[in-house]
Amino acid sequence: MTLRLVFMGTPDFAAPVLSELVGQGHEVAAVYTRAPKPAGRGMELTKSPVHRLADSFGIPVETPRSFRDDETIARFAELGADLAVVVAYGLILPKAALEAPEFGCLNCHASLLPRWRGAAPIQRAIMAGDAETGVMAMRMEEGLDTGPVGMAERLVIGADETAGELHDRLSRLGADLMGRAVAAIGRGGLRFQAQASEGVTYAAKIEKAESRIDWARPAQVVHDHIRGLSPFPGAWFEIAGARGPERVKALRSTRADGSGAPGELLDDRLTIACGEGAVRLLTLQRAGKGPVDAGAFLNGARLTPGARLL
Repeated sequence: MTLRLVFMGTPDFAAPVLSELVGQGHEVAAVYTRAPKPAGRGMELTKSPVHRLADSFGIPVETPRSFRDDETIARFAELGADLAVVVAYGLILPKAALEAPEFGCLNCHASLLPRWRGAAPIQRAIMAGDAETGVMAMRMEEGLDTGPVGMAERLVIGADETAGELHDRLSRLGADLMGRAVAAIGRGGLRFQAQASEGVTYAAKIEKAESRIDWARPAQVVHDHIRGLSPFPGAWFEIAGARGPERVKALRSTRADGSGAPGELLDDRLTIACGEGAVRLLTLQRAGKGPVDAGAFLNGARLTPGARLL
């Protein structure tokens, strides 16, 4: 059974779900996404990835600044949707909006709820050293990611996997999951189960202040920090430059053998001592330049064993 849907999402993560639902033949009455924002050197207004995809499908797009006014909620309700599918939309939906579609609002969340409710579940899972994560189809309530779960898929997080790589895998998995969940709702066969009351954690938004690498921490923690913030915003450190300290992003790392003073360069392979153990940096990016491997970075930065990263 095909359904009349409203799709609500904004970033790249959400786009495959919209493609899956359109491909299944559901009628998408409208797409809601965040309003275009200035971007690039020219600061031109740029549409979100979901907005551009909706345009390519010829689906009407709505970009309200919020759902706080009665007019926006009324316009949403007038669409007469059977179901709203929500994936990283970015706006809070009040109770009146959540209850407007016949079957409510179904959210795709990138964690194993109740672990990592909130804004940055992919990054926080890696930064915490979690061994697995997943995606869940959740019926939305007024609380932050508190609703009952109707369907879930798990996957193992690779030992060196970055947030960007995990994002892409979860996005594809989420598209498949939501396609099956929406189909099950159409058949009347999706059953929801309340989340556990124990094990609740919150994935707070990543703040710039927490991006700097602390070499005094254990190697595993440093490694998880680097890969959890790659590619954006990027964990960083500083090296001594001709004009003062120069900031460098570490985009990829792995665990390594070795010990020394925290931040000390131990060899010509860019192995760095931590408070306990060591990590080897594999991909780096100097300010204003593109990513390079460790060898190219060492040649350009002219660092030798014994140097200290700050």
